[in-house]
Amino acid sequence: QEQLVESGGGLVQPGGSLRLSCKAPRMITSVFNSYNMGWYRQAPGEQRELVAMVARGGQTDYADSVKGRFTISRDNSRKTTFLQMNDLKPEDTGVYYCHAQSVPDTSRDYWGQGTQVTVSS
Repeated sequence: QEQLVESGGGLVQPGGSLRLSCKAPRMITSVFNSYNMGWYRQAPGEQRELVAMVARGGQTDYADSVKGRFTISRDNSRKTTFLQMNDLKPEDTGVYYCHAQSVPDTSRDYWGQGTQVTVSS
């Protein structure tokens, strides 16, 4: 059974927007609150790369390629992480994965099944 469930991917034209969601239905709220949450993406033939991260305290970090276009956020009460993606470009195409990392003990982490984002005209 999946710990993380992503949704919101799809096909969009360049310049368009998508909002990805990642829910953690099987985590208890206190556990979710203690994890750093991130979004990664993997393009065909490429390695998986970090796109954005939101720490348990709310601090955020972004890959240079998405700064100013993407916004990561979390709603702890709903155990959900979001990735708002604006001004999408063809190079944003890939499978987007949600990731949960325990901190400060980093021994536990979970991945979602991935959601496809395709940016094409």
